[in-house]
Amino acid sequence: MDFNTFRQAVVEAAAKQGITEYELYYQSSESTGIGAFAHEINEFSSSVEGGVCFRCIVGGRMGYASTERLEPAEAADLVARAASNAASLESDDREFLCEGGKTYEPLERTAAPLPATEELVAAALAGQDALYAADPAVIDGSRSSAECAKTEIAIVNSKGLDLRYENSFAVFMSMAVVSDGHEMANDYNIKSGDFSKIDIKAAAGESVSNAKSKLGADVAPTGTSPVVFSPEAMSSLLGTYSGVFSGENARRGLSLLAGKEGEKVAADMVTLVDDPFYKDSKMPINFDAEGSPTHRKNVIENGRLTTLLHNLKTAAAAGVETTGNASKSSYDSPVGIRPFTMYIAPGTTTEEELLKKADGGVLITSLGGLHAGANVVSGDFSLQSSGYMIEGGKKGKAVKSFTVAGNFYTLLQSIADISDTVKLPGFGGMTAFGSPSVLVEGLSIAGK
Repeated sequence: MDFNTFRQAVVEAAAKQGITEYELYYQSSESTGIGAFAHEINEFSSSVEGGVCFRCIVGGRMGYASTERLEPAEAADLVARAASNAASLESDDREFLCEGGKTYEPLERTAAPLPATEELVAAALAGQDALYAADPAVIDGSRSSAECAKTEIAIVNSKGLDLRYENSFAVFMSMAVVSDGHEMANDYNIKSGDFSKIDIKAAAGESVSNAKSKLGADVAPTGTSPVVFSPEAMSSLLGTYSGVFSGENARRGLSLLAGKEGEKVAADMVTLVDDPFYKDSKMPINFDAEGSPTHRKNVIENGRLTTLLHNLKTAAAAGVETTGNASKSSYDSPVGIRPFTMYIAPGTTTEEELLKKADGGVLITSLGGLHAGANVVSGDFSLQSSGYMIEGGKKGKAVKSFTVAGNFYTLLQSIADISDTVKLPGFGGMTAFGSPSVLVEGLSIAGK
């Protein structure tokens, strides 16, 4: 049975059981991945998964039930299970379903065609050839892979909502392992988007070049110094602490930004944007997981917190409108909150000028231990890092095995300058994080 037929069966089952407020959420995905190692294909994966979640409001409470089986007999049971779930809840929170008839920003991009398996195999093998051809320092252990995926989402409810979304993407990854005869280093590079436009040779060459630059790395000296976070490092830090901008976390006492809308929480030059239509987003979408319209918003503007991110429930509790940031990690998960493409807006300083301002400091390009070394409630962090010394106003010798310590909330207020180019490192699906290079004054470095 297809979704439309199952949808009608659910509507009829809800009517028979006297349920008048309900929603049916459908999500499916299919993906294929190919991995190559030592000039041979060594990994193959293919999956198709998905299902539906039925939510209904009974007695003022929201019940959930989900299934992968889109069959006529399953529809009535799905509705009954959700109603039973609602009856067993004790929450006094008001529950909401999105009203139909809203206006949605048109999507200007269409889903890219999915490459065939043969194309993925050819790309993964081409990646191997490109890695080894890039430099004699490349050794066995270097990997390449190619993956494509397609996602479909549909939301319908009893309030007239009827939305559909489809998107697809492809990803190429190269990981270079290099050696100078004494030590080894590695680096990886991920490119995503329209598969026909990914430059495999350039991606492999970039990962090799970055890996070679790490050879001969020393330990950074201990002290307090200016730190430049590369886009990759700052994006990973922003992603780790993105939950502090959630209205749900603020409500539960898990964010120190609770109640601080309108207050100064960052340096004047800092504007933090959440944009579901960002030009480099791989999965732009014009509605959230509840069906509310999405839109671009400045979460922080010129250093002041303008809004937290909300779904319908948290917005009502806070006495504001939803920001259109409801989320579901999968079809059967509860409704939460997430950003779409969250990034620090660019400044006007070039990368070269930023390094000159941070002369004698450290350029951090990689942060490790983000789950263990970052307290997402207090904002404190102590993270294993690697990067480069800034010598003569330029990127100098590589450094590794040092710790950078600070506090995320304090870091936002200590940003001294921002470069003029935003990057979205890594893959980035429904949620992505980006940043320019960022100069922060007075962070503690523990090294040698």
